Amino acid sequence: MSDQREILVGETADSSDLQLPVVELLTGRGFVTGKSGSGKSNTASVIAEELLEAGFPLLIVDTDGEYYGLKEEYEMLHAGADEECDIQIGPEHAEQMATLALEENVPVILDVSGYLDEDVADELLRKIARQLFVKEKKMKKPFLLVVEEVHEYIPEGGGVGETGNLLIKISKRGRKHGLGILGISQRPADVKKDFITQANWLVWHRLTWDNDTKVVGRIIDTEYSELVSDLNDGQAFVQTDWTERDVRKVQFRRKRTFDAGATPGLDDFERPELKSVSDALVGDLQHISERKEREENRVVELENELEKKEKRIETLEDELESARDVSSAAKQMADALTRKETMQTQLGGGGNDEEMRRLHEEIVDLETERDELAETVEAREERIETLEQTLESRTDAVERLREANDHLQDRVRDLTHKRERSEQVANAETDEAESEIVLADGDDIEFGYTSVEPQSSAEDPEEITTATPPEPPEAVFEGEWIDETLERVADQSQCSVTTARRALVVLARADPLESKAVAGAVGRSTVAVQGMLSELRTEGLLDRPAERTYTLSADVRSKLHTMASEE
Repeated sequence: MSDQREILVGETADSSDLQLPVVELLTGRGFVTGKSGSGKSNTASVIAEELLEAGFPLLIVDTDGEYYGLKEEYEMLHAGADEECDIQIGPEHAEQMATLALEENVPVILDVSGYLDEDVADELLRKIARQLFVKEKKMKKPFLLVVEEVHEYIPEGGGVGETGNLLIKISKRGRKHGLGILGISQRPADVKKDFITQANWLVWHRLTWDNDTKVVGRIIDTEYSELVSDLNDGQAFVQTDWTERDVRKVQFRRKRTFDAGATPGLDDFERPELKSVSDALVGDLQHISERKEREENRVVELENELEKKEKRIETLEDELESARDVSSAAKQMADALTRKETMQTQLGGGGNDEEMRRLHEEIVDLETERDELAETVEAREERIETLEQTLESRTDAVERLREANDHLQDRVRDLTHKRERSEQVANAETDEAESEIVLADGDDIEFGYTSVEPQSSAEDPEEITTATPPEPPEAVFEGEWIDETLERVADQSQCSVTTARRALVVLARADPLESKAVAGAVGRSTVAVQGMLSELRTEGLLDRPAERTYTLSADVRSKLHTMASEE
């Protein structure tokens, strides 16, 4: 694979194409985030489409069952627990799934949304990810693992389990073996920072919650914590470490395949015609399931048969006990049972003796069969346990042998990276006079791709050009026509219903206004008000004639005019 191979995914703010290098996507560590409806899943699907179009397989961990639309154009194995999947699988299929993906170049959608037992889904993902990691150490083949809702596996606040630790391990060490990972989440504040900071390419779609925008400010720059809440659907800030321009504003294209994750509407739902994978391939996986089922059924049969034998033995022993009470010959039989080698010589020739001898022989035969069945069951269980321990032992041994070498390579890579960064800083200082950006002290340097407005050292209401208006008639924006909408805005932002109502009054008195001016008028931070204004715009109450500038929508103006006429 050529390191120069690129795929087209969107258009930058200066109307140029955004091309992403295939090798960086397949082997790198990516993170895509954005609130619901902002376009993050579309972006992941666009990247998947372009990689599949170029002939590169990948494995997508689908937590909501929304990626099967890719099969409208591409032959992929849809595996999971639902009947709609090509094959129903469990943890026992993990090695075969990794083999199909890496060795046979079969793209896989691992749909974990249908498993009623979350532990089974978690074990399945963990075993497949471990198999991918182990196999890639030998194959060194560029391959991408895509994980939706990654915060469920590597949460920031809660404990990280075995699966989460394995995903973090892949993000730290998978690149050197060719195994890349792309994590997707709508709440970056809920994702463990060890994962985000390891990413070498990030896509930030619209975010409005304060905790999420703070993450943007820490990772990129404080300025972007405000700008990210004002992005349109499909727009994002793209941050990569393989380009000189750290951050670019990008409009991602719409995916070509069926949008299975779209919110259901009133129109009739029509499932598209999907491409099927090879019947032979599905048959191999079914064979694994059938073999496991046969083994389980055989164990059950043996256990049932063993239970029947034990019941028969109990019945015969009861009969034997009754025979002991009939005659004195029972005493001889009891002695014979304790001394098996002398039984024949001690038993007499009476009828009772003959019956007891028959009962004894049948008991001995049944006990022998029972013991053999028990040994068979135990041997099968020991064989399974031995195989699992052998596999685990060999895997651990290989990892230990390579960890020392991996550590040395990491150290060399870190030293090289530090040296390159030092050279970049030195070059940046040399070229500082030629840059252009407006800093707080008035100096001009270059930053990103777009100009930045002068920022004051503090958000002082006296520095805002638009003065705070006198006490506004907030009652104008009260009533059934707007109360419910304002409550939704408050739920989706860091501002209250009262603050949202005051912002509308401010804009009604003097608009258009920038978000900073509105923030000064209502007495809240610019970041919080920016998120609130974005939600008001989403609800159709505001329009945005220019960047970070808002005005009342035509519908709201018409409503206010009607209310004034009625008065």
